[in-house]
Amino acid sequence: MADEQFGAAGGPLTNGEDTAPVAGVISQYVKDLSFENPNAPAIYQLPGAPKIDVGFNIGAAKVGDDLHEVVLKIDVRAETEDGQVAFVVDLTFAGLFGLRNIPDEHLQPFLLGEAPRILFPFARRVVADTVRDGGFPPLLLDPIDFGQLYLQQLAQQTQLAEGEPAGQA
Repeated sequence: MADEQFGAAGGPLTNGEDTAPVAGVISQYVKDLSFENPNAPAIYQLPGAPKIDVGFNIGAAKVGDDLHEVVLKIDVRAETEDGQVAFVVDLTFAGLFGLRNIPDEHLQPFLLGEAPRILFPFARRVVADTVRDGGFPPLLLDPIDFGQLYLQQLAQQTQLAEGEPAGQA
């Protein structure tokens, strides 16, 4: 009897009852994509590589029972040394995740750490292809440790809630 497991109602679990945590990608898709090349064709005549600035934002929302959408927003801006815009890419890439039997304390780390890690290689390819199709060499974004970023953000929020300084700039 010590080996018996109990369900939410307090009774013993029936053989084969689904209690194991499950996370799966149902689909992934481009929600929004914008590419601007405002100084073409003159920009192609300029020597040297442009300075590239990349920004990320991650969001998650429950869209149904055991169903969550995770959105990875990537903003890229490339400028020449004299400030001319070479190109701008704005990508909103999303994934629909089915999550079942995930404890609440593990839900947010999955949605904001692990899910973006799963989506990133596909979003990276969309950015590279878009930049290449705009007449520039493909932009291969460096891998990102979304789990570590989540932990850093969580630590900063904890410090702010406790009234401690978040760090020095």
